[in-house]
Amino acid sequence: MLDFKLQRNALGRLVYTAADGTTHDDVAPVHAFPISAPAEDISLVTADGHELVWIERLSDLPTETRTLLQADLASREFIPEISRLRQVTSFATPTTWSVDTDRGATTFVLKGEDDIRRLSASTLLIADSHGIHFLIRDLHKLDATSRRLLDRFL
Repeated sequence: MLDFKLQRNALGRLVYTAADGTTHDDVAPVHAFPISAPAEDISLVTADGHELVWIERLSDLPTETRTLLQADLASREFIPEISRLRQVTSFATPTTWSVDTDRGATTFVLKGEDDIRRLSASTLLIADSHGIHFLIRDLHKLDATSRRLLDRFL
């Protein structure tokens, strides 16, 4: 079990207190592998980037600390997961995509095919024209229409 305390200050920022009582204001959790291992390998760093502690698994932490970290990570790592492609306006880029995500329906502009990055054989990361990243975790779980639309860009 890791021996530190984490809480929010009056401004809502995370404050780290080490076992020896040393405190650091405005610490930030940083994922090593946010997509492939979202509950593992997290570093707590100071505002100037110095690592305070390495957390192998969130499950190793007390519930209160784990909840604080998960909330902070969720606010920093906005990566909606696409569950269905409803429509693309054209098969030549730039094109507007209408999709369903785990955070609701949305549309975005894909500037070029090179904004679709393959992370593994079945995982894609798509950057829209504003720099927001969308994740397709498993191509094989998409419906046939979504896969057909996506195949035009791969």
